[in-house]
Amino acid sequence: MSENKKALTAVIYSDAPPTEKQKNSFTAFLSKRYGREVVLNWEKSDKYPGGFLLDAGEEVFDWTPAGRLSQFTSAVKEAAVSGKGTISLLKDTVKNWVPKAYAQQIGKVVSVGDGIAAVSGLESAAYGEILLFEGGIKGMVQNLSEKEIGCILFDSDGEVCAGSSVRRSGKTAGVPVGEGFIGRVVNALGEPIDGLGEIEAVSYRPVENPAPGIIERKSVFRPLETGIIAIDSMFPIGRGQRELIIGDRQTGKTAIALDTIINQKNKDVICIYVSVGQKSSSVAQLVSTLKKYGAMDYTVVLHASASDSAPMQYIAPYAGCALGEYFMDKGRDVLIIYDDLSKHAVAYRALSLLLGRSPGREAFPGDVFYLHSRLLERSAQLSDANGGGSMTALPIVETQGGDVSAYIPTNIISITDGQIFLESQLFYSGQRPAVNVGLSVSRVGGDAQTKAMKKAAGTIRLDLAQYREMEVFTQFSSDLDEATKKRLVYGQGLMRMLRQKQYSPYTQCEQVLLLVSALSHAMQDIPVDGVADFIHGLLAAFRSEKPSLCKRISETGKLTDEDRKEAADFAKGFAAEYAVREELL
Repeated sequence: MSENKKALTAVIYSDAPPTEKQKNSFTAFLSKRYGREVVLNWEKSDKYPGGFLLDAGEEVFDWTPAGRLSQFTSAVKEAAVSGKGTISLLKDTVKNWVPKAYAQQIGKVVSVGDGIAAVSGLESAAYGEILLFEGGIKGMVQNLSEKEIGCILFDSDGEVCAGSSVRRSGKTAGVPVGEGFIGRVVNALGEPIDGLGEIEAVSYRPVENPAPGIIERKSVFRPLETGIIAIDSMFPIGRGQRELIIGDRQTGKTAIALDTIINQKNKDVICIYVSVGQKSSSVAQLVSTLKKYGAMDYTVVLHASASDSAPMQYIAPYAGCALGEYFMDKGRDVLIIYDDLSKHAVAYRALSLLLGRSPGREAFPGDVFYLHSRLLERSAQLSDANGGGSMTALPIVETQGGDVSAYIPTNIISITDGQIFLESQLFYSGQRPAVNVGLSVSRVGGDAQTKAMKKAAGTIRLDLAQYREMEVFTQFSSDLDEATKKRLVYGQGLMRMLRQKQYSPYTQCEQVLLLVSALSHAMQDIPVDGVADFIHGLLAAFRSEKPSLCKRISETGKLTDEDRKEAADFAKGFAAEYAVREELL
């Protein structure tokens, strides 16, 4: 009895019984593979005419027509990546393909619910591997324990039940990639959801990929202009940088990201907008806006809605990053926006708690830092030897009551290369974009600015800091000297200049001319309420009367002392004419 207990019982399913020679061959094969005595049984099955299925417990050897067809289909898909024509592709595949009786590991579903399945029997499954459930549903291994595997499901769990079979795919989770995704709206699995038909994929990339090493990178040295003067002048973003956009709800975080995408028109930058946990109606409106301004021609929108399962929301940023890496590896420049990582962390917390992981500080699992670090570290400026491509990340994080010291914000602040902090008080006072000059920072700094912008920005940040400090101390004082009054008026003019309408990004030349004009005190005597109208007229006057100046700044990216003086003098002259015209009116 002890011998029989140690023996492996295998079953062969076929429409006809195997011959004695075949049985001996199967028994010898299994004994050699598992190093155990084998008891082989035969069961008649009409499901496999002209073939057989050998069930050895955890592993199944498929030699059925359907199994061989599946092998052939996989071989065709792998060969398709070569880019050959359809006819030659099929000829080569048929000529070189040899069917093999490969083993498939089969497990059983122990329990399922809330998008999580517990599976037993797959002892060799790896973390991040895709499992195939009955009904074609896919899942990804997320938890490995002694007795069972925790798996997240990417489709509805309605068709998966306890006792159903599940098999390994041997592949890690991946998404289709290719040029065809540009201009489309897809879900977290790369499937189109915009009703415009299928997307032809060039290849597949794993959603989890190691970040480029130090040797593969290059220092950030090229600007990625947002078109927002408050950011480009004081907190410049470089290609390959990770700049956090942080602030309370409804303070204009997505608006900054949207303006940045619109500003990349005709700049050869591929934009990827990843939406996590947002309403589908909001994303539809965003896509409509991008189409209106011609930005969908170079943008991919990847959407995991609030109604999607936690696994779909969890995988979305990694899928978007994999798509961005495809373009970056081809030497292209990519801008990727994660909107937002607060909801991503919440989705991951839901998964972790359902998988039985212990919560820690503020109820988040202990590896939540690794959740975002392994995502954001994949953004880089690659070296010339690696193609010179770049991927710039603008992650968005929502705070509660302006608390940047909360768990998730502090984590992501420590991962990124700076943050743009949006203040609720500034936003509701009409200062939009509501960038807080004191708490915002770019650790790349002037390396991501052109020489013209660096020279034009000058002391604006210091001047604004002095104005904010003076404003606090003088709000309770009624008796102010003339110097203080002038400083306050000057600061108010700077703040008004930094106000900018949405969907109206400035060119680099326009920003340089505005900064030179403001810092030369050309706007000193302009009433605060008239600054917006003055700026509009000033820029129009520069374009019509000083086209050569604008052209030099745009083409060279430099601002000579002569050009600076010419711009300042012109702005002061225009301000004098504007003041006279206003008095006459």
